[in-house]
Amino acid sequence: IPFSFTVTSHFLITLALSFSIFIGITIVGFQRHGLHFFSFLLPAGVPLPLAPFLVLLELISYCFRALSLGIRLFANMMAGHSLVKILSGFAWTMLFLNNIFYFIGDLGPLFIVLALTGLELGVAISQAHVSTISICIYLNDATNLHQNESFHN
Repeated sequence: IPFSFTVTSHFLITLALSFSIFIGITIVGFQRHGLHFFSFLLPAGVPLPLAPFLVLLELISYCFRALSLGIRLFANMMAGHSLVKILSGFAWTMLFLNNIFYFIGDLGPLFIVLALTGLELGVAISQAHVSTISICIYLNDATNLHQNESFHN
């Protein structure tokens, strides 16, 4: 909604949302598999000398999922709001300049701001879709562990 407050334009809010989803998915994984959920960090068939490195790498990767969800949402929302705010200020300034190019100098930036508002709405819808798909993939990984890998062998 133009000229309204957007909660997801604050980093701590998006980070809290993504970490709550991360904790919820981890809880679901432990409820479904118990301590066997830790096998998520070590796929079957890994050579023993590589196991400590792979477990550390998978643990870091698993923890950064939450951070990446929050950063992605924050960055896209903040970039869109900043762009619309800057161009709205530019359009507002151009509306009060009485120059010879009335339609280009005055109404042009206004139409650009309207188009960018539509673009920001599209980015918000796309970001909601990407976040939902990412969360579904993370939930699938937690509930099914390595069952999908048998199809690739």
